[in-house]
Amino acid sequence: MDFRLGAKSDAFRREVRAFLAEHATPAMIERCHRSGTLHDWAFHRALGKKGWIAASWPKTYGGQERDELEMAAFHEEAAHVPMDGLGITLMVASTLRRVGTDEQKAAILPGLLRGDAICALGYSEPGAGSDVAAARTRAVRDGDGWIIDGEKVFTTLAHEAQYVFLLTRTDPSRPKHDGLTMFLVPMDSPGIEVRPIHTLGGERTNATSYTGVRVPDSCRVGEVDGGWQVLMVALAYERSWALGREGVPVLRDFIAWARIARDDDGRRVIDDPAVRETIARVAIRNEVSILLALRATWVSASGQLPGVEGSMAKLFTSEAFQKSCSEMLAHQGHWGLAQRGEAEAAIGGAVEAAHRHAAVTTIAGGSSEIQRGIIAARGLRLPRAKASREPRER
Repeated sequence: MDFRLGAKSDAFRREVRAFLAEHATPAMIERCHRSGTLHDWAFHRALGKKGWIAASWPKTYGGQERDELEMAAFHEEAAHVPMDGLGITLMVASTLRRVGTDEQKAAILPGLLRGDAICALGYSEPGAGSDVAAARTRAVRDGDGWIIDGEKVFTTLAHEAQYVFLLTRTDPSRPKHDGLTMFLVPMDSPGIEVRPIHTLGGERTNATSYTGVRVPDSCRVGEVDGGWQVLMVALAYERSWALGREGVPVLRDFIAWARIARDDDGRRVIDDPAVRETIARVAIRNEVSILLALRATWVSASGQLPGVEGSMAKLFTSEAFQKSCSEMLAHQGHWGLAQRGEAEAAIGGAVEAAHRHAAVTTIAGGSSEIQRGIIAARGLRLPRAKASREPRER
Protein backbone atom coordinates (compact mmCIF):
# COMPACT_ATOMS: atom_id res chain seq x y z
CA MET A 1 0.00 0.00 0.00
CA ASP A 2 1.36 3.41 -1.00
CA PHE A 3 0.72 6.05 1.68
CA ARG A 4 2.36 8.89 -0.24
CA LEU A 5 0.02 11.74 -1.18
CA GLY A 6 1.22 11.95 -4.79
CA ALA A 7 2.81 14.49 -7.12
CA LYS A 8 -0.25 16.76 -7.23
CA SER A 9 -0.27 17.06 -3.45
CA ASP A 10 3.49 17.53 -3.36
CA ALA A 11 3.16 20.50 -5.72
CA PHE A 12 0.43 22.03 -3.56
CA ARG A 13 2.54 21.40 -0.47
CA ARG A 14 5.37 23.48 -1.95
CA GLU A 15 2.92 26.29 -2.67
CA VAL A 16 1.53 26.13 0.87
CA ARG A 17 5.02 26.09 2.36
CA ALA A 18 5.98 29.25 0.46
CA PHE A 19 2.74 30.95 1.55
CA LEU A 20 3.31 30.07 5.21
CA ALA A 21 6.90 31.30 5.08
CA GLU A 22 5.58 34.70 4.02
CA HIS A 23 2.44 35.02 6.16
CA ALA A 24 2.76 32.68 9.18
CA THR A 25 5.64 34.57 10.74
CA PRO A 26 7.08 33.62 14.14
CA ALA A 27 5.94 37.02 15.44
CA MET A 28 2.35 36.35 14.36
CA ILE A 29 2.31 32.87 15.89
CA GLU A 30 3.82 34.12 19.15
CA ARG A 31 1.29 36.98 19.30
CA CYS A 32 -1.60 34.54 18.94
CA HIS A 33 -0.31 32.22 21.65
CA ARG A 34 0.47 35.11 24.00
CA SER A 35 -3.05 36.54 23.68
CA GLY A 36 -4.78 33.14 23.69
CA THR A 37 -6.73 34.15 20.59
CA LEU A 38 -5.65 31.61 17.98
CA HIS A 39 -6.69 33.71 15.01
CA ASP A 40 -4.96 36.45 13.03
CA TRP A 41 -7.02 38.59 10.67
CA ALA A 42 -4.18 39.43 8.27
CA PHE A 43 -3.29 35.76 7.89
CA HIS A 44 -6.96 34.75 7.57
CA ARG A 45 -7.65 37.32 4.86
CA ALA A 46 -4.52 36.21 3.02
CA LEU A 47 -5.93 32.65 3.05
CA GLY A 48 -9.18 34.01 1.64
CA LYS A 49 -7.35 35.89 -1.10
CA LYS A 50 -5.62 32.65 -2.10
CA GLY A 51 -8.98 30.85 -2.18
CA TRP A 52 -7.86 28.42 0.51
CA ILE A 53 -10.52 28.89 3.20
CA ALA A 54 -12.63 26.31 1.39
CA ALA A 55 -10.11 25.10 -1.17
CA SER A 56 -11.75 21.67 -1.54
CA TRP A 57 -15.19 23.13 -2.39
CA PRO A 58 -16.61 23.23 -5.93
CA LYS A 59 -15.68 26.26 -8.00
CA THR A 60 -19.35 27.26 -8.17
CA TYR A 61 -19.13 28.06 -4.45
CA GLY A 62 -15.77 29.81 -4.71
CA GLY A 63 -13.59 26.78 -4.01
CA GLN A 64 -10.73 25.31 -6.02
CA GLU A 65 -11.87 21.67 -6.06
CA ARG A 66 -8.69 20.51 -4.33
CA ASP A 67 -8.88 16.81 -3.55
CA GLU A 68 -8.63 15.28 -0.08
CA LEU A 69 -4.95 14.42 -0.51
CA GLU A 70 -4.06 18.00 -1.41
CA MET A 71 -5.94 19.19 1.68
CA ALA A 72 -4.05 16.64 3.77
CA ALA A 73 -0.81 18.21 2.55
CA PHE A 74 -2.14 21.66 3.45
CA HIS A 75 -3.02 20.65 7.00
CA GLU A 76 0.28 18.85 7.53
CA GLU A 77 2.19 21.98 6.56
CA ALA A 78 -0.04 24.33 8.58
CA ALA A 79 -0.35 22.17 11.70
CA HIS A 80 1.73 24.65 13.73
CA VAL A 81 -0.25 27.74 12.69
CA PRO A 82 -3.06 29.16 14.89
CA MET A 83 -6.14 28.83 12.69
CA ASP A 84 -9.18 28.52 14.95
CA GLY A 85 -10.96 31.10 12.80
CA LEU A 86 -10.53 28.97 9.71
CA GLY A 87 -11.54 25.73 11.42
CA ILE A 88 -14.70 26.99 13.11
CA THR A 89 -15.81 29.05 10.15
CA LEU A 90 -15.38 26.20 7.69
CA MET A 91 -17.49 23.93 9.94
CA VAL A 92 -20.34 26.45 9.89
CA ALA A 93 -19.92 27.20 6.18
CA SER A 94 -19.97 23.48 5.34
CA THR A 95 -23.17 23.07 7.37
CA LEU A 96 -24.81 26.03 5.60
CA ARG A 97 -23.78 24.63 2.25
CA ARG A 98 -25.49 21.35 3.14
CA VAL A 99 -28.66 22.48 4.95
CA GLY A 100 -28.92 26.26 4.51
CA THR A 101 -31.37 28.06 2.25
CA ASP A 102 -30.34 29.44 -1.14
CA GLU A 103 -30.69 32.94 0.30
CA GLN A 104 -28.36 32.11 3.21
CA LYS A 105 -25.78 30.59 0.90
CA ALA A 106 -25.84 33.65 -1.37
CA ALA A 107 -25.75 36.19 1.45
CA ILE A 108 -23.30 34.61 3.89
CA LEU A 109 -20.96 32.11 2.21
CA PRO A 110 -19.07 34.56 -0.05
CA GLY A 111 -17.99 36.72 2.91
CA LEU A 112 -16.89 33.67 4.88
CA LEU A 113 -14.84 32.32 1.99
CA ARG A 114 -13.21 35.70 1.27
CA GLY A 115 -12.01 35.89 4.86
CA ASP A 116 -14.10 38.96 5.68
CA ALA A 117 -16.06 37.18 8.43
CA ILE A 118 -15.65 34.29 10.86
CA CYS A 119 -18.01 32.34 13.11
CA ALA A 120 -18.21 31.18 16.72
CA LEU A 121 -20.08 28.14 18.04
CA GLY A 122 -22.86 28.65 20.60
CA TYR A 123 -23.61 25.12 21.79
CA SER A 124 -22.54 24.48 25.41
CA GLU A 125 -24.29 26.03 28.38
CA PRO A 126 -23.37 26.52 32.06
CA GLY A 127 -24.03 23.35 34.02
CA ALA A 128 -24.81 21.19 30.98
CA GLY A 129 -21.32 19.85 30.27
CA SER A 130 -21.15 17.85 27.05
CA ASP A 131 -24.93 17.41 26.98
CA VAL A 132 -25.64 20.10 24.40
CA ALA A 133 -29.20 18.81 24.00
CA ALA A 134 -29.87 20.16 27.50
CA ALA A 135 -29.81 23.70 26.05
CA ARG A 136 -32.04 26.17 27.90
CA THR A 137 -31.34 29.25 25.79
CA ARG A 138 -34.84 30.18 24.55
CA ALA A 139 -35.94 31.41 21.16
CA VAL A 140 -39.55 32.64 21.14
CA ARG A 141 -41.56 33.60 18.07
CA ASP A 142 -42.24 37.32 17.78
CA GLY A 143 -44.15 38.17 14.62
CA ASP A 144 -41.93 37.35 11.66
CA GLY A 145 -38.84 37.01 13.85
CA TRP A 146 -37.53 35.57 17.11
CA ILE A 147 -36.40 36.83 20.52
CA ILE A 148 -33.49 34.94 22.11
CA ASP A 149 -32.57 34.85 25.79
CA GLY A 150 -29.96 32.69 27.51
CA GLU A 151 -26.30 31.96 28.13
CA LYS A 152 -23.55 29.97 26.43
CA VAL A 153 -20.02 29.02 27.43
CA PHE A 154 -16.94 28.07 25.40
CA THR A 155 -17.99 30.34 22.52
CA THR A 156 -14.42 30.54 21.23
CA LEU A 157 -13.65 33.60 19.06
CA ALA A 158 -16.98 35.26 19.94
CA HIS A 159 -14.94 38.43 20.63
CA GLU A 160 -13.70 38.38 17.01
CA ALA A 161 -16.57 36.72 15.14
CA GLN A 162 -19.27 38.27 12.99
CA TYR A 163 -21.69 35.36 13.57
CA VAL A 164 -22.48 32.85 16.30
CA PHE A 165 -23.99 29.50 15.32
CA LEU A 166 -26.52 29.30 18.15
CA LEU A 167 -28.45 26.30 19.43
CA THR A 168 -31.72 27.32 21.11
CA ARG A 169 -34.79 25.70 22.64
CA THR A 170 -37.99 26.61 20.85
CA ASP A 171 -40.40 24.05 22.36
CA PRO A 172 -39.80 23.16 26.02
CA SER A 173 -42.74 20.73 25.99
CA ARG A 174 -41.07 18.31 23.61
CA PRO A 175 -38.29 15.79 24.41
CA LYS A 176 -34.99 17.60 24.76
CA HIS A 177 -33.60 16.49 21.38
CA ASP A 178 -36.78 17.46 19.52
CA GLY A 179 -37.49 21.02 20.67
CA LEU A 180 -34.27 22.65 19.44
CA THR A 181 -33.71 25.16 16.63
CA MET A 182 -30.44 26.50 15.21
CA PHE A 183 -29.79 30.14 14.29
CA LEU A 184 -26.87 32.00 12.72
CA VAL A 185 -26.95 35.20 14.76
CA PRO A 186 -25.00 38.36 13.85
CA MET A 187 -22.70 39.20 16.76
CA ASP A 188 -23.46 42.93 16.46
CA SER A 189 -27.10 42.29 17.41
CA PRO A 190 -28.18 44.37 20.43
CA GLY A 191 -28.37 42.34 23.64
CA ILE A 192 -25.26 40.17 23.20
CA GLU A 193 -22.51 40.34 25.83
CA VAL A 194 -19.11 38.61 25.60
CA ARG A 195 -16.96 37.81 28.65
CA PRO A 196 -13.51 36.17 28.42
CA ILE A 197 -12.64 32.74 29.85
CA HIS A 198 -8.95 31.79 29.95
CA THR A 199 -8.40 28.04 29.82
CA LEU A 200 -5.82 25.64 31.21
CA GLY A 201 -4.51 25.22 27.67
CA GLY A 202 -3.72 28.93 27.39
CA GLU A 203 -6.49 29.66 24.91
CA ARG A 204 -9.05 32.40 25.38
CA THR A 205 -12.63 31.28 24.98
CA ASN A 206 -15.76 33.16 26.08
CA ALA A 207 -19.02 33.14 27.96
CA THR A 208 -21.79 34.86 26.01
CA SER A 209 -25.18 36.07 27.19
CA TYR A 210 -28.22 36.90 25.09
CA THR A 211 -30.82 39.28 26.48
CA GLY A 212 -33.81 40.05 24.30
CA VAL A 213 -31.78 39.48 21.13
CA ARG A 214 -34.13 39.98 18.19
CA VAL A 215 -33.37 38.20 14.90
CA PRO A 216 -35.38 37.73 11.70
CA ASP A 217 -36.52 34.28 10.66
CA SER A 218 -33.95 34.39 7.87
CA CYS A 219 -31.32 33.70 10.57
CA ARG A 220 -32.86 30.30 11.28
CA VAL A 221 -30.88 27.35 9.88
CA GLY A 222 -32.97 24.25 9.21
CA GLU A 223 -36.50 23.54 10.36
CA VAL A 224 -38.15 24.87 13.49
CA ASP A 225 -37.53 22.24 16.21
CA GLY A 226 -35.12 20.53 13.80
CA GLY A 227 -31.95 21.93 15.36
CA TRP A 228 -30.66 18.56 16.52
CA GLN A 229 -30.42 17.33 12.94
CA VAL A 230 -28.55 20.50 11.94
CA LEU A 231 -26.23 20.10 14.92
CA MET A 232 -25.37 16.53 13.92
CA VAL A 233 -24.24 17.80 10.52
CA ALA A 234 -22.10 20.51 12.14
CA LEU A 235 -20.54 18.14 14.68
CA ALA A 236 -19.64 15.63 11.96
CA TYR A 237 -17.61 18.35 10.25
CA GLU A 238 -16.12 19.57 13.55
CA ARG A 239 -14.88 16.13 14.60
CA SER A 240 -13.21 15.45 11.26
CA TRP A 241 -11.72 18.92 10.80
CA ALA A 242 -7.92 18.87 10.35
CA LEU A 243 -7.53 16.12 12.91
CA GLY A 244 -4.37 14.12 13.37
CA ARG A 245 -1.71 16.72 12.70
CA GLU A 246 -1.28 18.56 16.00
CA GLY A 247 1.15 16.00 17.34
CA VAL A 248 3.49 16.26 14.36
CA PRO A 249 5.09 19.68 15.06
CA VAL A 250 5.27 18.90 18.79
CA LEU A 251 7.25 15.72 18.10
CA ARG A 252 9.47 17.62 15.68
CA ASP A 253 10.23 20.21 18.38
CA PHE A 254 10.86 17.50 20.97
CA ILE A 255 13.34 15.69 18.71
CA ALA A 256 15.15 18.97 18.01
CA TRP A 257 15.47 19.56 21.77
CA ALA A 258 16.58 15.97 22.50
CA ARG A 259 19.40 16.27 19.96
CA ILE A 260 21.00 19.23 21.75
CA ALA A 261 19.98 18.70 25.41
CA ARG A 262 22.37 16.85 27.70
CA ASP A 263 21.64 14.65 30.70
CA ASP A 264 23.53 14.81 34.01
CA ASP A 265 26.29 12.64 32.55
CA GLY A 266 26.76 14.89 29.55
CA ARG A 267 25.15 12.52 27.05
CA ARG A 268 22.65 13.67 24.45
CA VAL A 269 19.07 13.04 25.60
CA ILE A 270 18.20 11.49 22.25
CA ASP A 271 20.80 8.74 22.80
CA ASP A 272 18.78 7.42 25.76
CA PRO A 273 16.96 4.24 24.56
CA ALA A 274 13.88 5.19 26.62
CA VAL A 275 13.69 8.54 24.84
CA ARG A 276 14.04 6.89 21.44
CA GLU A 277 11.29 4.44 22.36
CA THR A 278 9.02 7.35 23.26
CA ILE A 279 9.78 9.04 19.95
CA ALA A 280 8.82 5.85 18.12
CA ARG A 281 5.55 5.50 20.06
CA VAL A 282 4.60 9.13 19.43
CA ALA A 283 5.45 8.83 15.73
CA ILE A 284 3.23 5.75 15.44
CA ARG A 285 0.34 7.50 17.19
CA ASN A 286 0.74 10.50 14.88
CA GLU A 287 0.68 8.26 11.82
CA VAL A 288 -2.45 6.42 12.94
CA SER A 289 -4.12 9.74 13.78
CA ILE A 290 -3.37 11.08 10.31
CA LEU A 291 -4.70 7.94 8.61
CA LEU A 292 -7.94 8.09 10.63
CA ALA A 293 -8.28 11.76 9.70
CA LEU A 294 -7.71 10.94 6.03
CA ARG A 295 -10.47 8.35 6.22
CA ALA A 296 -12.91 10.94 7.60
CA THR A 297 -11.75 13.41 4.95
CA TRP A 298 -12.33 10.85 2.20
CA VAL A 299 -15.88 10.19 3.45
CA SER A 300 -16.60 13.92 3.43
CA ALA A 301 -15.08 14.35 -0.05
CA SER A 302 -17.35 11.53 -1.25
CA GLY A 303 -20.40 13.62 -0.36
CA GLN A 304 -21.24 11.79 2.86
CA LEU A 305 -21.17 12.92 6.48
CA PRO A 306 -18.16 11.52 8.39
CA GLY A 307 -20.21 10.84 11.54
CA VAL A 308 -18.75 7.63 12.95
CA GLU A 309 -15.47 8.11 11.08
CA GLY A 310 -15.12 11.61 12.55
CA SER A 311 -15.80 10.30 16.06
CA MET A 312 -13.22 7.54 15.62
CA ALA A 313 -10.60 10.03 14.45
CA LYS A 314 -11.44 12.53 17.17
CA LEU A 315 -11.38 9.95 19.98
CA PHE A 316 -8.10 8.32 19.02
CA THR A 317 -6.33 11.54 18.06
CA SER A 318 -7.18 13.54 21.18
CA GLU A 319 -6.33 10.75 23.62
CA ALA A 320 -3.14 9.81 21.73
CA PHE A 321 -2.09 13.46 21.70
CA GLN A 322 -2.58 13.71 25.46
CA LYS A 323 -0.54 10.54 26.10
CA SER A 324 2.23 11.64 23.77
CA CYS A 325 2.58 15.10 25.30
CA SER A 326 2.68 13.61 28.79
CA GLU A 327 5.44 11.16 27.83
CA MET A 328 7.56 13.78 26.06
CA LEU A 329 7.17 16.25 28.90
CA ALA A 330 8.34 13.63 31.42
CA HIS A 331 11.63 13.27 29.52
CA GLN A 332 12.25 17.01 29.69
CA GLY A 333 12.34 17.00 33.47
CA HIS A 334 12.61 20.42 35.09
CA TRP A 335 13.20 22.07 31.68
CA GLY A 336 9.70 21.02 30.70
CA LEU A 337 8.08 22.93 33.55
CA ALA A 338 8.95 26.37 32.19
CA GLN A 339 6.29 28.01 30.01
CA ARG A 340 6.33 30.18 26.91
CA GLY A 341 8.29 33.38 27.43
CA GLU A 342 10.48 32.01 30.22
CA ALA A 343 14.18 31.94 29.38
CA GLU A 344 14.77 28.40 30.63
CA ALA A 345 11.82 26.89 28.75
CA ALA A 346 12.79 23.90 26.60
CA ILE A 347 12.26 24.78 22.91
CA GLY A 348 10.22 27.80 23.92
CA GLY A 349 7.88 25.77 26.10
CA ALA A 350 6.33 24.03 23.09
CA VAL A 351 5.78 20.64 24.73
CA GLU A 352 4.56 22.16 28.00
CA ALA A 353 2.02 24.30 26.12
CA ALA A 354 0.90 21.32 24.06
CA HIS A 355 0.53 19.24 27.23
CA ARG A 356 -1.93 21.75 28.69
CA HIS A 357 -3.75 22.13 25.38
CA ALA A 358 -4.01 18.35 24.89
CA ALA A 359 -6.38 18.02 27.86
CA VAL A 360 -8.76 20.45 26.16
CA THR A 361 -8.82 18.42 22.93
CA THR A 362 -10.38 15.44 24.75
CA ILE A 363 -13.39 17.64 25.61
CA ALA A 364 -13.84 20.11 22.74
CA GLY A 365 -16.10 18.88 19.96
CA GLY A 366 -17.62 16.28 22.26
CA SER A 367 -15.86 14.48 25.10
CA SER A 368 -14.23 11.08 24.73
CA GLU A 369 -17.23 9.51 26.50
CA ILE A 370 -19.57 11.05 23.92
CA GLN A 371 -17.40 9.73 21.06
CA ARG A 372 -17.36 6.21 22.51
CA GLY A 373 -21.15 6.29 22.74
CA ILE A 374 -21.45 7.33 19.09
CA ILE A 375 -19.04 4.65 17.91
CA ALA A 376 -20.79 1.97 19.97
CA ALA A 377 -24.34 2.91 18.96
CA ARG A 378 -23.93 4.02 15.33
CA GLY A 379 -20.76 2.25 14.26
CA LEU A 380 -20.90 -1.08 16.08
CA ARG A 381 -24.72 -1.12 16.44
CA LEU A 382 -24.40 -2.24 20.04
CA PRO A 383 -27.59 -2.28 22.11
CA ARG A 384 -27.95 0.31 24.82
CA ALA A 385 -27.48 -1.07 28.33
CA LYS A 386 -30.66 -1.26 30.36
CA ALA A 387 -30.68 0.26 33.80
CA SER A 388 -30.28 -2.37 36.48
CA ARG A 389 -33.21 -2.98 38.80
CA GLU A 390 -30.95 -4.47 41.45
CA PRO A 391 -30.51 -2.36 44.59
CA ARG A 392 -27.15 -0.60 44.77
CA GLU A 393 -24.68 -1.55 47.47
CA ARG A 394 -24.25 1.07 50.15
